[in-house]
Amino acid sequence: MRAIGHLATGIGFALGLALLAGPAGAQTAPTRDDIIGKLNRFEETPEVDFPALKQQVMERAKARIKNDPGPVNRPLIAPDLAKLPAFNAQIQFDADTPIIQPESYQTVGRIADALVHASLLPYTFLIVGHVESNSKTREANAILSQRRADAIRDVLVNTFKISTKRLQPIGLGEEQFLDRTKPTSAVNGQLQILTFAKVPDEAPRPAAAPAPATKKPAKRH
Repeated sequence: MRAIGHLATGIGFALGLALLAGPAGAQTAPTRDDIIGKLNRFEETPEVDFPALKQQVMERAKARIKNDPGPVNRPLIAPDLAKLPAFNAQIQFDADTPIIQPESYQTVGRIADALVHASLLPYTFLIVGHVESNSKTREANAILSQRRADAIRDVLVNTFKISTKRLQPIGLGEEQFLDRTKPTSAVNGQLQILTFAKVPDEAPRPAAAPAPATKKPAKRH
């Protein structure tokens, strides 16, 4: 009886901790259908050179432009991406790292569920990292945004088995704010999933050449 009493006390203590921690760490995850509804509106693929865009992001983030218009008036570095179907995800990361916090695991799982739905299987997607304006340099934030986009891609591929061919991570740092009127807003730290293009059809493999017919040995007379 004493052992049962200790067990009940332990369970009650653990449950109490969960109830206390729940509201503080709770994050309302979007539904799979919410994500599908926002991504299933593809029209056309913009022309984007991703290696060149990554280089452009870093060069602009490093530049000390004398007449920089400031974060509020800074032009979008990839305006065509703003025209794509988008789902903005509130993914929580540890400060200044690409480590995803546990309260955001469910959101990442819902994204994976949406990407394997029949209506979205024909498409490829961008994972776009952003960072709000803060005390860090724009260069540091550009690097961090790329690492966070890479981290989401890695989880989707390694944990949820989404084909890596369907995912393209790109970090835009402070170079493409989601809300330019409030550059320090947490909204600008959201991660985006964008429907980018149709999955290219695989070229049919050439039929194997038939094996040459073997000659029967001539009969000896």
